[in-house]
Amino acid sequence: MTQTQYLDTPRARLAYVHTPGDGPTVVFLSGYKSDMEGTKAVHLEAWAKARGRAFLRLDYSGHGQSGGAFEDGCIGDWAADAQAVIEHATSGPLILVGSSMGGWIACLLSQRLADVRGFVGIAAAPDFSEDSFWAGFSEAQRAEVMDKGVLYLPSDYGEPYAVTRKLIEDGRENLVLRSPLPMPWPVRLVQGTQDEAVTRETALRLLDHIDSPDLRLSLVKGADHRFSEPENLAQIEASIIDVGG
Repeated sequence: MTQTQYLDTPRARLAYVHTPGDGPTVVFLSGYKSDMEGTKAVHLEAWAKARGRAFLRLDYSGHGQSGGAFEDGCIGDWAADAQAVIEHATSGPLILVGSSMGGWIACLLSQRLADVRGFVGIAAAPDFSEDSFWAGFSEAQRAEVMDKGVLYLPSDYGEPYAVTRKLIEDGRENLVLRSPLPMPWPVRLVQGTQDEAVTRETALRLLDHIDSPDLRLSLVKGADHRFSEPENLAQIEASIIDVGG
């Protein structure tokens, strides 16, 4: 296993694992409260190693092995964390692979990084703080998060989600579905029909919104939000190859 390395930034010490190899470097961006030890990240690292491909996985601040408190972070912070690690650890062209919230972060970084060659979105969740959290809150929940600064929501994946006022307000500054989103490279989106965290409507909205000359969405019947069954992992591999990996 490649050794974990660290990058010290003003906000937190950020953990990452970089596997040298041929490019473009495949960069895996994990989801909300997920980390770089997840099934997809570790599997894709092994897959990339076997192919002699450069690969990077990382933990945002407040996630996994990185420093900082989860509740102190927000989309803007986590996108900046990912950008800092990518620019520190890699050089040359990139393929961004974003899972859930990582898909939103990939959309942001696609407009900031110098040499993106492709994007694979796995149950990508752009703008979820506004279109899922805030839109789904009751008036009482909206009042609680704005007045108390945090609202805890039950999760199917462990501890409750802490939704902070900072996350909501910062999310509104980083929305990607309200303005042009040019991606002049191949894009592949994959989405499970049994995903209870991200709807197929979100996937269709992203499909319609991205401006790409080569964009496809695959709906996988029966797949859930984890998208980590062997056949799902094989489809992610195929999508990375398809966009130039």
